[in-house]
Order: sequence, then structure tokens, then C-alpha cells
Amino acid sequence: MKGEINDMNVVKPKPFTFSNGDRAVLLLHGFTGHSGDVRMLGRFLEKQGYASHAPIYPGHGVPIEELLLTGAEDWWTCALEAYDHLQSLGFEKIAVCGLSLGGVLSLKLASVRPVAGVISMCAPVVADHQDRLKAGVIARAKEIKQLERKDEETIQQELNALQQQPFTVLEQSKTLINGIRDELDLVYAPTLIIQARQDKMINPDSANMIYEGISSEQKDIHWYENSGHAITFGKEKDKLHEDIYEFLEGLNWES
Repeated sequence: MKGEINDMNVVKPKPFTFSNGDRAVLLLHGFTGHSGDVRMLGRFLEKQGYASHAPIYPGHGVPIEELLLTGAEDWWTCALEAYDHLQSLGFEKIAVCGLSLGGVLSLKLASVRPVAGVISMCAPVVADHQDRLKAGVIARAKEIKQLERKDEETIQQELNALQQQPFTVLEQSKTLINGIRDELDLVYAPTLIIQARQDKMINPDSANMIYEGISSEQKDIHWYENSGHAITFGKEKDKLHEDIYEFLEGLNWES
């Protein structure tokens, strides 16, 4: 959600793989974000002896106009390929952890692939935030254009043009969210549900819906009273890191 974008003065974000340790965590970023959403978490886990991999979905980490040319199937395929990448590196047990859209994809992965555990962070399972999501897309587009050093007149012209686009990508995200809500009972892996109390993007009650919907015997909700939706950047990120580490340490990593 923070970022670096394509420009001669700005570093383009890239996927990362931190290979320390024999336990692997797949880290999945949020909508309009990129691997930077979870890089600090990845570095923390590396110091604790965990390997991690964070992909970047198609249409992310690039100008928003490119995001509008992608859809839920592209993001889901990317998540599956990232899981397969960790397996190709020799990791037999993989935990999956995702922020927002990444949390939705994490739950979906846990419903179809064997995972050691799943961590959802501020993941929506109620698609009642489409207007806020569109506003966030426009705000992100403006931020990217400013990073590209475009003048204000050009930025406004391009934003006006952007708002005339059909934004079918939002409808696809809604379908993805509604789909995982109907498949929560297929999640049996140990699950840590993380939700920011000050989340203004999604309905925080999604956390309770996930808890009630999944079939996991080992499950818990952690509420963060002073954090917003972008919890991996928030003032409670150190607590977040420690809680995730504690959860991972409690998983069965034996083959």
C-alpha cells in the first residue's frame, strides 16, 4: 500500500524471497499494494529463523490503469504460483499470511492446499466497502502519479479519465470476497485472525464472521485497538510481529 512505482527516480517494487530457516511463510499483500506491505514482517520473520516469499499480483506495484486490466483470477493464480514456488524451493510445510485482499487469498489457499497455518490480517468477507475501495484506488492513483513527478494539471486530467473507466475490477473483488465467505467451512488449518479496531476500509465484523465460519479447531482473534486497515505499517506493528511469531511457533511443522 505504500510505495515505489515505475519512474527513473523511483524504484519499482519487486517480489522478495528471504530464505533463512526451514519453515516457510507465504506473505500476500493488499489490494493496490505490493510486496512492501509485508516486507517488514518478512524481515522480522527472517531474524526469527523463518523463510518467506511475497509475490506481487498482476496489476499491482504499477500504475493503477494497469490494475483495471486485471482481475480476481489473475491474483488467485499468482497466489497459487507463489505457494508452488515455495514448494519448489523444498519447503514441505508452508504457512500463509495475508493483509486485506491477501488475507482473503490466504483463506482461499487454506481451503484448497495443505498449509501449516493461516493468518488473515484485516481481511474482508463482507463486500460492503466498494465505494471506499474505489476512493482508495483513486487516491492510490494520485499518489503514484505524484511519485512519477507529473504536474498537477496532468494528474487531474488523468484522474478524470480514470474515473470514467468501468472499474469491473471492483466487481471482481466483490465476487472473490463473497466466494471465500461461502467456503470458510473448508478451512481446517490452525488460524490466527487479526483485525484492527480502527479499520475504516472494511467491516471489522468480518473477523468474527471468519472465526465463526472456519472449521479450524485451533483458532483465535487478536484485536488491535489503535491500528487502522494498513496494520503492517501501524503503530502496533511490533506487537503484530510478535503475535504472528508466537502463532507460528505453536504450529506443527513436522512433515
